[in-house]
Amino acid sequence: MSDYNPPVENMLCLLYDVLGFEHPDIDRDTARSVLEEAAKLASAVLAPLNHTGDKAGSKLENGAVTTAPGFKEAYRQYCEGGWNAVPFDPEYGGQGLPWALAFCIQEMWQGANMSFGLCPLLNQGAVEAISLHGSDEQKQKYLPKLVAGEWTGTMNLTEPQAGSDLGLIRSKAEKQADGTYMISGQKIFITYGEHDMADNIVHLVLARTPDAPEDVKGISLFIVPKFMDDGTRNAVTCIGLEHKLGIHASPTCTMEFDGAKGFLIGQENMGLKYMFTMMNNARLSVGLQGVAIAERAYQKAQAYAQERVQGKSFRTGERIVIAEHADVKRMLGTMKTKIEAGRALTLEAAVTLDQAVSGDEAAQKKVELLTPIVKSSCTDMACEVTSIALQVFGGMGFIEETGIAQLYRDARILPIYEGTNGIQAADLAFRKIVHDEGKTALAYIESLSDTIPKEDCARLAVATKTLLLWASEKQMDRIAAVSANYLRAFALIAGGALLARLRGFQENKPPFDPVSGALLPHAAACLVPIIGR
Repeated sequence: MSDYNPPVENMLCLLYDVLGFEHPDIDRDTARSVLEEAAKLASAVLAPLNHTGDKAGSKLENGAVTTAPGFKEAYRQYCEGGWNAVPFDPEYGGQGLPWALAFCIQEMWQGANMSFGLCPLLNQGAVEAISLHGSDEQKQKYLPKLVAGEWTGTMNLTEPQAGSDLGLIRSKAEKQADGTYMISGQKIFITYGEHDMADNIVHLVLARTPDAPEDVKGISLFIVPKFMDDGTRNAVTCIGLEHKLGIHASPTCTMEFDGAKGFLIGQENMGLKYMFTMMNNARLSVGLQGVAIAERAYQKAQAYAQERVQGKSFRTGERIVIAEHADVKRMLGTMKTKIEAGRALTLEAAVTLDQAVSGDEAAQKKVELLTPIVKSSCTDMACEVTSIALQVFGGMGFIEETGIAQLYRDARILPIYEGTNGIQAADLAFRKIVHDEGKTALAYIESLSDTIPKEDCARLAVATKTLLLWASEKQMDRIAAVSANYLRAFALIAGGALLARLRGFQENKPPFDPVSGALLPHAAACLVPIIGR
């Protein structure tokens, strides 16, 4: 029996009751049917492979990667079920379902088996980038295969000397007489850069042309397929697999481009702009991964607490399971509260993304505001919740056989992926607050005041205006110094507001942290460095 059961009813309650999700073709019963089918694959097929995949890992031999036993077969089943096509354009074989529903489904893949779920996550970003910036010919050639999952996509950004500072990229792209480019250079930390689950791999690669401007202004984006149209192998090879703290079954590759044939996406020197299409998409998905792996850890901890007998009841003197101990109740309650707040924020971003896709400019601003908040707060939460789950297990949690240690290890990559959480905080403070003059943030904060105490919203609004004041005084270092606390407070207050709405719709109300009584006092503490006591 699987130790992971996707929280379908909680997802539906958040979508339809709390967030007011509406779709002409998808009522609550239809959504439930879709989610329950996805849950079957997640719990029965993917979840059992999580621990075995962690132990087996991926193997590299002569440039070819063999994934963990069962992964290739599970991927085939995933594609045959049409799950890879869920959110994509029907013109290219997609199902055209809204992102709000797609996020619920994606949470199941990530919660069941994050190492597996990373492959379709990266593929999703490639589809988005080509859809928005590729030529008609590129769309017709690559999108049907990527949408079907017959081919998979990658993001090739990082180099040994260029991590978050992409201006240091050295990979070269030399234009050829036929209009293609010869790509040379090395990329590291490439998720699923090589594997045996799909027929082809479409690498999206950042590189510089010989006469490109310096720094980030001179970066271009190229499609570099593993196999060419005639079946010949392109000059791109996996030369190493990283030995990592976690996600062992996901091949993290060092890729060598030795004069590989590449095809320019859009215009030269616009690569960073195009790549951020993938990055922003991925940042929300990584936040979703945080919610997913935290949910898996909570379910394991809850089940263990219900069966582990330790200590005696103060009232009866009889031996009891640890779930009846006050401190364990506190830990389980804290975990549940944080997960549901994170899921609510993530799904709010997804619902807003659907509105933005339809052309709503205000929604686009809102989803841009929520993106760094979701990515940072939910991934930090995953590290905290998996740590608490390990604590519930006690010494058994520190033993690999129980599986909780794996979730703790796997979660640790999430605050690093797709721009570290410090970068997310800077993005929120400078791009989403200062550059926008606080308009979107203040409007969003005001919308929360009907649900939670107005003084909490007022404190967050004051902090926001303080950042704007410091910006007018050119005190940028001061803004940077408090940006992480500001983001944390924003997430806690917004999450608290959504939880307050959720509590009104659930028969079994989730407990807040019994020590604090709510999330909001913690948010106030985060704001102290900005607005004082």
